[in-house]
Amino acid sequence: MKIWLMLIVLLITGCSTKDRYIEWETQAPESFPKLTAIGYAPLDTQPAEAQSQKVLMAMQASKIAAYRELAEQVYGQQLSASSRVDDWMLTDDSIQASVTGVIRGAKVVKSYPAGDHYVTELELDFAQVWALYQQQNRPQKIKEITYF
Repeated sequence: MKIWLMLIVLLITGCSTKDRYIEWETQAPESFPKLTAIGYAPLDTQPAEAQSQKVLMAMQASKIAAYRELAEQVYGQQLSASSRVDDWMLTDDSIQASVTGVIRGAKVVKSYPAGDHYVTELELDFAQVWALYQQQNRPQKIKEITYF
């Protein structure tokens, strides 16, 4: 009988609800890495007649290539491959790679011609990425809970 009475008391007190106030606190990571990426573009193969236009096009192409490399470092690459075998011989083998992502906060460190190519160097400081993220989304942890 005592056991049943104790179980009923536990059930009643365990199911009671209390009002509470939760105070949240944003927590920063301990360290922020810096990623670098380099993009190259050939000057001679740009589809323009004037050399100045070729340089401008190569500048843009090398910047896009550097951003792609940064995206690969942050998000990884998705690979799709297929092989075909006929009569126990490999007749077709193909692989495709793609990357998708948004890069915010990267800055151009250097952009310069190097021989027959144009080179762009980018840097992505994750302290800057975290600051940008904090402006849009504020991840939080519980700082204090007050029960009433």
